Amino acid sequence: MKQNSANKEMNRRDFLKVGGISTAALALGTTGILSLGGHNVSASPKKAEKFFHGYGPLVKDPGGILDLPRGFQYRIISEEGGKLSDGRPIPEKFDGMAAFEGQGNSTILVRNHELSGNTKYPVVGKNPYNKYNTGGTTGIVVGPDRKVKDEFVTSSGTIRNCAGGATPWGTWLTCEETLEEGHGYVFEVDPTDPENKLSKTPIREMGAFSHEATAIDPATGIVYLTEDAGPSYLFRFVPNDPSPRIGALQKGGKLQAAAMEEMSSNDMSKFSTGKKFGIVWKNVDPEKPSLEAGQKGCIQFSRLEGAFFDGGVFWFDDTSAGDKDLGRVYRYIPATNTLELFYESTSQNDLEMPDNICITPWGDLWIAEDGGGVDRIIGMTPEGETYIFAENKLNGSELAGPTFSQKGNTFFVNIQTPGITFAIWGPFARKNAGRKRLMGHAAPPKQYAPQLSDNAAAFAEMQGMSNLEVAAYQRHGVPIV
Repeated sequence: MKQNSANKEMNRRDFLKVGGISTAALALGTTGILSLGGHNVSASPKKAEKFFHGYGPLVKDPGGILDLPRGFQYRIISEEGGKLSDGRPIPEKFDGMAAFEGQGNSTILVRNHELSGNTKYPVVGKNPYNKYNTGGTTGIVVGPDRKVKDEFVTSSGTIRNCAGGATPWGTWLTCEETLEEGHGYVFEVDPTDPENKLSKTPIREMGAFSHEATAIDPATGIVYLTEDAGPSYLFRFVPNDPSPRIGALQKGGKLQAAAMEEMSSNDMSKFSTGKKFGIVWKNVDPEKPSLEAGQKGCIQFSRLEGAFFDGGVFWFDDTSAGDKDLGRVYRYIPATNTLELFYESTSQNDLEMPDNICITPWGDLWIAEDGGGVDRIIGMTPEGETYIFAENKLNGSELAGPTFSQKGNTFFVNIQTPGITFAIWGPFARKNAGRKRLMGHAAPPKQYAPQLSDNAAAFAEMQGMSNLEVAAYQRHGVPIV
């Protein structure tokens, strides 16, 4: 993720002190007028169910921070420079984040801080990996009333904790986006046992490289990892111990990078002058994985960012790929070993530089933009439609860490600079596991779908491949026609 400077359009702290408070619930109700602490929701859950294709136009936030659809509201639950529960300052540069179920109907958030070198608000822990480094993670316990009950350091002493990913067993994998010697690793953070020995023990066999995000296939325990560098490679870690429990990843495994290779001929080949290619995974040395991936001809991406696994599908994005350098979103389906290019951003279709991504509880794909201007949360549906859910009005600062509570009724997201964490609620659609699986196989919205020539489309049909699969191969130079 880019390091963005603050560009405040208003004196935010003065605004939040209206009425003698420093952090408030800013509610966008039916009139769009600011209210404090209320639950002014204009649409019933039943009505929300009928509008799966988005939540309507955005309402201007009177606070000038975050525009949301009518009926939704937010509360700022954490700000950089505020106080942790022990009185220390809340670190800055909020980034990747995940939500876990806590006791008493609470939610526990684990949040990255993309910090390196000297900084005004570093992560100061009691059990750091390296006491001279300023990055790390914090935890926030949020009650059912969406108010903070506890806020604390969960790991420290690392560098540029950019993204990461949740594990199926309730921990957070925080990733260092750096090539500095002794760093560039993945660490496992247990939100219920902060700053333990595990939190400062790198999972070395997951590789030393400029890490971005992770996502785990719960059926196999395989961890998929993206690299934020140029060029980038897509990695996976096949653990020796795939059991879903804390510390199992420390038992080692194989690190592999994705490549495209010609497959053995089959009966279909005689109907086409092209060649049949498929995805293969090549073993790489975890101490020099990017070097070996390049030497072994693995797929080169521009700059990989977000990752998410749901419904049997691994989603990831390349934030600066394409003819206009505006980004692509891919999906990889392990069951069929299929790589597809789901969407390709252009200057015409108005979607700029995808970063963190997630699948909503009701099955839509949500994309956080990182274009450096007015960044948004863009929703895409299995029915092939798009909508805008949120728009960050603090120009020049990215949205990061989109995640839902386990119940699916609260959406949490960060603005990186100045660091702000929001809890957002309103008439969200209900959980829908079937629709999640549908999203993994649905066609993309027409305006975002990658364009294919007639010859390539004919080849796809002849080979029994999807257009999206052929598009992925073509964009990476595979001569399939």
